[in-house]
Amino acid sequence: MGILADGLDKADENTFTRPVPKSAGAQMRFLVRQHKGSTRAVARLLGITQRTVERYVRDQLRHPRKELAERLAREVRRRWQPKVRERARKHAATTGGIVIETRARFGFTAAPGSTDDARVRQITQHLPPGYAQRLFDARAAGAAEQELREIAAEGLQEVYFKDGGRRAAGLLVEFTDIDYAEFDF
Repeated sequence: MGILADGLDKADENTFTRPVPKSAGAQMRFLVRQHKGSTRAVARLLGITQRTVERYVRDQLRHPRKELAERLAREVRRRWQPKVRERARKHAATTGGIVIETRARFGFTAAPGSTDDARVRQITQHLPPGYAQRLFDARAAGAAEQELREIAAEGLQEVYFKDGGRRAAGLLVEFTDIDYAEFDF
């Protein structure tokens, strides 16, 4: 995954209304319920044996290997509270918009005589719902990190640098060398 994709996933997780199960047994039981009681399906999903899944469900095993613990936590977070996530995304895409905070290198293609040297900036900016919808659609379609960067760069270009069309009409923004990117709905 990339920086922007991870940022969108973390913003999704910040909308949870209940805590994610912490223990390996609770996480495993949640995944088994999600797969309609099939320990075989969970075993395939995690790359372990069906018997191992059953032992975690019964709390006979409690401390998974590091790799298994990471896969288990990732799969549980991916499936946790889908309706809450969808409601938050829908609100952001229709009325609320999305806030992006990033520190990255921004370069410009602009009119002759202006400075277009790239430099690192830290920006926190609210983007309108249209850009939030485009980001969610691209993420759901499995877009590459570059496509997400282009959407975010276009949003920052229009809202932050061009101030909604009130200045810098011919400006094109390049969004590179991202240190971090965080989102909030």
